[in-house]
Amino acid sequence: MKIALVTQYFWPESFSINDLVEALVAQGHTVEVFTGKPNYPDGKIFPGYQAEGASEELFNGTVPVHRAPLRPRGAGGAANLARNYVSFVWNGLRHFPRQAKGKSFDVVFVFSLSPITAAIPAIYLKWRLRKPMVMWVLDLWPESLSATGFIKNKFVLGAIGLMVRWIYSCAGLIMVQSRAFIEAVSRYADPAKLVYYPNCSRDTPTALPVDTQVPQALLRELESHFCVVFAGNLGTAQAVETLAAAAEQLKHLPDVRIVLVGSGSMSAWLAEQKQARNLDNVILAGRYPSSEMPQFLSRAQGLIVSLKRSEIYAQTVPAKIQSYLSAGRPILASIDGEGARVVEEAGAGLVSPAEDVDELARNIERLHGMSSEARTAMGERARAYFLEHFELNKQASRLAELLQQHIDRGAQ
Repeated sequence: MKIALVTQYFWPESFSINDLVEALVAQGHTVEVFTGKPNYPDGKIFPGYQAEGASEELFNGTVPVHRAPLRPRGAGGAANLARNYVSFVWNGLRHFPRQAKGKSFDVVFVFSLSPITAAIPAIYLKWRLRKPMVMWVLDLWPESLSATGFIKNKFVLGAIGLMVRWIYSCAGLIMVQSRAFIEAVSRYADPAKLVYYPNCSRDTPTALPVDTQVPQALLRELESHFCVVFAGNLGTAQAVETLAAAAEQLKHLPDVRIVLVGSGSMSAWLAEQKQARNLDNVILAGRYPSSEMPQFLSRAQGLIVSLKRSEIYAQTVPAKIQSYLSAGRPILASIDGEGARVVEEAGAGLVSPAEDVDELARNIERLHGMSSEARTAMGERARAYFLEHFELNKQASRLAELLQQHIDRGAQ
């Protein structure tokens, strides 16, 4: 199968689609990626890239990556994000058809995180190539705009809803990342088009490489204390205020550390709070490539996932949950809805309501007080659930099946 993948986010940005592309290629499929210039999450174009000009390169030496110019996200804010979103649409429309010219594809596949407008260049590419289009929806529009406060005007949100309805109408198949998404997406799309397809993750290696970018002093800190690790974007959606407040409540446990691995729009705020509130039990490790995450996950006594309290976030299963399950460590979930359901169904950890500081702090203390055997049993249940539901190669095969079925239906 020959797949034209359209996504606003791709390597060297850290997203699950990178691993999924590797798995698809390893299974014999051909993938070409149409994307922008990497700038997530810090809002700056990555070293070695320029915002201006289209470019091409190879991912893993085999996968062609076609990049359109892109205005970076900057420091965030509605105006900067709007310019970033529009620039991908405009430049994708301008450059992707030329970059795909003369090439043969079986399907156009859209990896649809926010913004959903990233599907617009894919729709034009679908029309130019005369091939079916499949969307994988991992964020809900217009709900996410309202939930984050990005847009509050009801008239504007209604207009965006009409645009979302049109985008969905252009896809022959819509895959959704959580079961709760089915009802939400059905408000804008034909329910017959929808299929549940969860996020996936590469299996965590059991043997860690000796060579690592992580400082030895930080590795020793992880090994010598009871560390619970949060790995990923440190933004407003992740309710990092809850983590800081929980850390303040845990000062009476001198060996407990909350280790935050990543960066984002709330990084500076966290650094200020650490100093102002004397949060010596908080370690701001900084951002590392995804290849380094096993160094942190394997040494953690627990893994934290947190989101703000919101209906849209309650419908989402954060991608880090799959990685956490794979690592075989207890999960401390400060979330509502679908993500909480997965952790509870797996028997993989302790759950508290989103933004409930007291209950998160109590759960960290409960985990600290457990025997190592009880924590190990939680981790084993987590891995078993991961292997059954979210393992990368199994999910890549499932994706290929869904795409091929849709291609075959279109050929009849």
